[in-house]
Amino acid sequence: MSSLPTDSHNQYLPGLLRRAYPDMGPNFYMDPWPFGAPVLFISEPSTLHQITQEHSLPKHPDLREFLRPLSNGLDIVTMDGPIWKKWRNIYNPGFSLAHLMTLTPVIIREMLVFCDILQERVEKQELFRMKNLTDKLTIDIIGTVILDVQLNTQRSENTMVTALKRQIRWLVFGSKLNPWERWHPFRRIVHWYSTRQINRYLHPHLDHHISKLQDRNAKPSKSITSLALQEYLADDNSKKSIDSTFKTFAISQIKLFLFSGHDTTSSTICYIWYVMSTNALVRERVRGEHAKVFGRNLDEAVRKLKEEPHLLNRLPYTTAVIKETLRLYPVGSSLRGGEPGYDIIDSQGRRFPTNGFLVWAVSQPLHRDPAYWPQADTFLPERWLVPPGDPLFPVKGAWRPFEYGPRNCIGQELATMEIKIAMILVCQKFDIQIAYEELDRQKASAPKNVDGERAYQLTLAGPADCLPCRVKLRQTRSVK
Repeated sequence: MSSLPTDSHNQYLPGLLRRAYPDMGPNFYMDPWPFGAPVLFISEPSTLHQITQEHSLPKHPDLREFLRPLSNGLDIVTMDGPIWKKWRNIYNPGFSLAHLMTLTPVIIREMLVFCDILQERVEKQELFRMKNLTDKLTIDIIGTVILDVQLNTQRSENTMVTALKRQIRWLVFGSKLNPWERWHPFRRIVHWYSTRQINRYLHPHLDHHISKLQDRNAKPSKSITSLALQEYLADDNSKKSIDSTFKTFAISQIKLFLFSGHDTTSSTICYIWYVMSTNALVRERVRGEHAKVFGRNLDEAVRKLKEEPHLLNRLPYTTAVIKETLRLYPVGSSLRGGEPGYDIIDSQGRRFPTNGFLVWAVSQPLHRDPAYWPQADTFLPERWLVPPGDPLFPVKGAWRPFEYGPRNCIGQELATMEIKIAMILVCQKFDIQIAYEELDRQKASAPKNVDGERAYQLTLAGPADCLPCRVKLRQTRSVK
């Protein structure tokens, strides 16, 4: 563990242990006592299938406690049983690809603001941290698709977003090693104050959605919250109006989506810029595909995206780049709770009891395992384009950035849409240059890395140092 930077993501740990003890296999136990619950690491397709699809284990209590200050335990990530199923079904239609396509214009609107900001960075000719910009972009998109609200964090401060980010900084997981961080005396006060600010902002917007739904003359909003309202009423025909139950649960989901939806997508967009900046042939092939489908200038691309959003489905190479980026830099994993009498069985027939363990379905070591991925550490979008039987063809179940089963990521279609639109609009106009070497020259300390990777993933999965960049106007090249 001492070889890992202190700010690196915990998902590196299982891979590090496997390299140190190669006979241990992809599934193994670790006891971090007294700092946390004993852990069963799972990073084999067959065993991951067992705990997520054959028998979906419940989310671990530590995860519920981690998110409790945000959601009060009423979120679709950590709830279990019939109540989880009810609320997941209420929100599923809003996150369907068919519905999200209708929201393409509002996503484009926020993306164009992002492009304007990049243009300003071109003119300033200064180094900047890309993730600071993409965080604001993705939280603005979440605000508009979830609640039909323009948060405008890309251009100004938003009190609710400021409170949310403050609360996120004070979240603490059960295995936190530093006791001062785990039991800080101000933590409860910060969470109480932040929750009050967030709720004060969100409640009037939620009430506005409810009043519009009840007004037969009002044009219904296309937001995910509006669709969830309709599903909630349709779920029980006896309901004539929205009660406090929906408001309580809806506020919890909105806060969850703002938190989890913006940071994961922001991190992946950063890594998209990273891999394309360091792979010129990939970058030009992506641009060539975009030119064939959307034309060769920004205005034409915007027009086509708005008029024919289904064209996003005609980008096989762009999709391959996104999948390969998520393979090398997965932004999520799944923390499950073991159950009495439930064992998993690995590919060699060994049994692993789960009762009393935090069962961590961790994709990072699986995504880099040469047993499943030829040239595992190499960025090869082509592996997603070859036919079955080719040595590069992905092994079924070995790619799990959004997990599988009933508790897979509800926002995966939205995230993929955001990333594709960002790639189309930004690549039309800009060349992004990664500036780690320039940043490191400015630092007194030696640069940190993980296995030689300078852009290693931080605790919340974003790139180290928030991806230092410079941006220039695109140098037009002929694409064959």
